[in-house]
Amino acid sequence: MTTLLIADDHPLFREALRGAISRAVPDARLREAHNVDALYAMVESEPDADLLMLDLNMPGVHGFSALVHLRAQYPQLPVLMVSAREEPAVMRRALDHGAAGFVPKSADAETLGRAVVQVLDGDRFVPEAAVSAPAVTSHEHDVAARLRDLTPQQFRVLQMLGDGMLNKQIAYELHVSEATVKAHMTAVLRKLGASNRTQAVLIAGKLAVDPDPDEIPPDAR
Repeated sequence: MTTLLIADDHPLFREALRGAISRAVPDARLREAHNVDALYAMVESEPDADLLMLDLNMPGVHGFSALVHLRAQYPQLPVLMVSAREEPAVMRRALDHGAAGFVPKSADAETLGRAVVQVLDGDRFVPEAAVSAPAVTSHEHDVAARLRDLTPQQFRVLQMLGDGMLNKQIAYELHVSEATVKAHMTAVLRKLGASNRTQAVLIAGKLAVDPDPDEIPPDAR
């Protein structure tokens, strides 16, 4: 049985996805996640899933960071991005960071179903507008490579830092000691090539959907 994973925080859009998928792949078994924590738990519990449909704009996903992390941890799992963002450059960045396809949320059910079937068949679904968009820069590729080196727990710590959480808050959420969080933080800084927490967040911010290069210090580039 084909297993499809859906990660989107909007109930109405998840319902629309279910309808489109049921018509395109009638025998599919669907699992859903409404937030980023549920997303990672779902993927971990379904290592043999056939496809993940991931909302680029879901809170906590932090731009393309979640895509990069999931592709590193689960290279066998194709990811089809869905988003209300339809700029060709955004689509191209998703594809360059490992997405198997990109579907705008404005697409009709037939297009969505075709994208799902195409990716399940082992092909990519590439919107025509994305083909001529500029490729990801070498610096952004380098940042993505650094993020791929993070363990799942280190990546979670980095994401929580990006949300402005303190060490004690991170420790509480992860059910670990503050000493463990500090150890993870040390590893994160080393792997990202950052000298402090702020610089680590700014480096990871290069993978935001709308990165601001002016906010990244010269020594973090």
